[in-house]
Amino acid sequence: MSATQTAAPPRAQDGRGRFIPLLALGTFALGVDAYVMAGLLPHVSEDLSISTSSAGQMVTVFTLCYALGGPVFATLLAKRSAKVVLGVALVVFTLGNALTALAPTLPVLLVARAVAGVGAGVYSPIAAATAAGLTTPERRGRALATVMGGLSIGTVIGVPVGMLLASHIGWRGTLWLITALGVVALIGIVRLPKIEVSPPPPLGRRVRALASGRVAGIVSVSLLGGIASLGLYTYLAEFLLDAAHTHQTVWAMWAWGAGGIIGSLLIGRVVDRTRRPFAAVTWILVLIVASQFVLPTAAHTAAVLAVVPLVIWGAAGWAVQVPQQHQLIAAQPEQATVAVSLNSSAVYLGSGIGSALGGLVLGLGAAPGALPYYTGALTVVALVLHLTVVRGAVRRAESAATTP
Repeated sequence: MSATQTAAPPRAQDGRGRFIPLLALGTFALGVDAYVMAGLLPHVSEDLSISTSSAGQMVTVFTLCYALGGPVFATLLAKRSAKVVLGVALVVFTLGNALTALAPTLPVLLVARAVAGVGAGVYSPIAAATAAGLTTPERRGRALATVMGGLSIGTVIGVPVGMLLASHIGWRGTLWLITALGVVALIGIVRLPKIEVSPPPPLGRRVRALASGRVAGIVSVSLLGGIASLGLYTYLAEFLLDAAHTHQTVWAMWAWGAGGIIGSLLIGRVVDRTRRPFAAVTWILVLIVASQFVLPTAAHTAAVLAVVPLVIWGAAGWAVQVPQQHQLIAAQPEQATVAVSLNSSAVYLGSGIGSALGGLVLGLGAAPGALPYYTGALTVVALVLHLTVVRGAVRRAESAATTP
């Protein structure tokens, strides 16, 4: 094969990289939908005449169906192309949001959120794996960061803007706008070229992938990170009331989300430049621990001082998944979709567990102002796991690769 022929695939991949923002449009819709519901709980409970805690179950249902239902239903599409899977996932996601907007009772609402969660659970990991396949290995970090950036931008815009819109057009109007956003994302997916990436893996392959100590360690770190992050974010309002004595929470959500945008968009360049995703995860986890431990003292001293640790926590919390995905793809290069799917499921399963555990801890009498200490301690456990289990697996893999 000539030198010209050898160089062709990278150039083709670079040209196809222009389609990555279309994938990010879909994750943007997911980010808005996943986090805006937390801000709509009072409106939903009032409209349906149910308690806020009952309305809060729609958040739990969405995250659990994202983590568990998505992989199961993706198995049914295992023989379809990535483009078809992405399209079907967005159709399910959009229908789930339309049904949410129409829900007359709590049972219908929960079913609707389950449907939307399944669609999101199928879409997100395939979008990440597809983005990685659309570009060269040297630019993979930026491709993953763009897709993750869609989630973080959707979050920072979705929560405060959703709360603002709900006060004018109602929570159902807000859901109709999210439904329209899903339709726009679906139109974008239709424009994608034929993409040669591995199809959604069967459930059995996902489970077997965990037999790899390296994969299991990385996924476990993501699980603990999800628990710690959503365990605190879900109860951010209660924390601020106890620690900073303020009922105003939108500014805190803006700070956390703005940090998320910064972190998720910059981390790709950092990983591509250093090519050391393991070291990136290490320092990111250190930043999360530091920001969460500092947050109570800062908020108690003055609410405005909480902005700094909130921005750092948001930036680090959103940034960590890019090098995590990078590590998983490196660990399972022939099963990239399997690895990324496991990581995505772990994050959202952790989110559901974190929300439940946060409520349990507060229900047992813990002060909301001390919640960051609990989540920070859990992040320390994730850091220790990363520095022991994952590092050991990486070193064994490197040793095996250099051994004749």
